[in-house]
Amino acid sequence: MIGILIPVHNEEALLPECLKAALIAASHPGLLGEEVQILVVLDSCTDRSAAIAETFGVHSLSVEARNVGQVRGMGARHLLNNGARWISCTDADSRVATDWLVAQLALGVDAVCGTVTVDAWSDGFDQAAQIRYHQSYQTCDGHRHIHGANLGVSAGAYVRAGGFEPLPCHEDVQLVRQLERCGATIAWSHAPQVITSARLECRAQGGFGDYLKGLMQPS
Repeated sequence: MIGILIPVHNEEALLPECLKAALIAASHPGLLGEEVQILVVLDSCTDRSAAIAETFGVHSLSVEARNVGQVRGMGARHLLNNGARWISCTDADSRVATDWLVAQLALGVDAVCGTVTVDAWSDGFDQAAQIRYHQSYQTCDGHRHIHGANLGVSAGAYVRAGGFEPLPCHEDVQLVRQLERCGATIAWSHAPQVITSARLECRAQGGFGDYLKGLMQPS
């Protein structure tokens, strides 16, 4: 079984498109009928996120953590206990490509770090900041970006690395560093595609949204 792990905190606006894309990826013929379990981990949600997850028929857990590392860790543990051999992580403000899972698994490694494409730049995100983003971002194989919105790892490698730590942000970076220390094979690939939002009101302080904000205030 393959698991798709999606942490959610009040994402009613973007969650439907995220889940539509995940369901399409989960039914790709290249998976040869292997079961894919989509797990939404609802963290302290006070909006319609839980109802949306129920409408789409995906699995869900409700927690009160307000900590993305803890949420990802709980979700990963749930998927492993259900027999997942591979865990693919994305975010609720992101849309995975139709062949996302197939592209990750085809690389034949312990873990995959993929790239992201920004969907639509937020209002107020000036052109100069967009240029700075594109100048520094590598959309190619061999990049060194780490995104929780486009990350895959085998069950064995995840366990050996100790899993996601309960960090308020950069839990994805920490996991990859631990994978490197364990000698895991990692593909830094542009093949698995994910589209993500450029919203500046990020859910995790210090995350991608704050990185984008920083581009608007160059030193």
